[in-house]
Amino acid sequence: MDNETNIEAQMYRLAMEFIPKRYPKGWGGVAIIHTTDNRYLSSVAIETANSSAILCIEVGVTHCLCVIRENEHSPFRILSPCGICQERLRFWGTEVKVGVTTPGNELKFIALKELQPYHWTNAYPDEILEHFGKDRQSDT
Repeated sequence: MDNETNIEAQMYRLAMEFIPKRYPKGWGGVAIIHTTDNRYLSSVAIETANSSAILCIEVGVTHCLCVIRENEHSPFRILSPCGICQERLRFWGTEVKVGVTTPGNELKFIALKELQPYHWTNAYPDEILEHFGKDRQSDT
């Protein structure tokens, strides 16, 4: 097993262990984030009456995985990051690997540049983009 596969499998294992502990009953979800210094961080969605203050699960980075379940009896499901989270993760570069939803719910990671091949930042030269340009790859 190569290092990328080990990281991805470890992230999924950590997510499956975390959810029943944090959410013993009902819905549960967590994002597991792998950092460049080889740490694993977890993040959960906050619930608040002020919907503008709610954050998605993927806040926080070489890899990001979002896993949920509907209740304590349902299977775990992998969710692709939502659009807002894709924008947040893109701050770290287009090579960040994200877990994506697949028909068979198999564990699959792809780079943000594969998930967003037509991202709006491609319309600008690298030197204009303050945070995105350092490792953005141009399609031209």
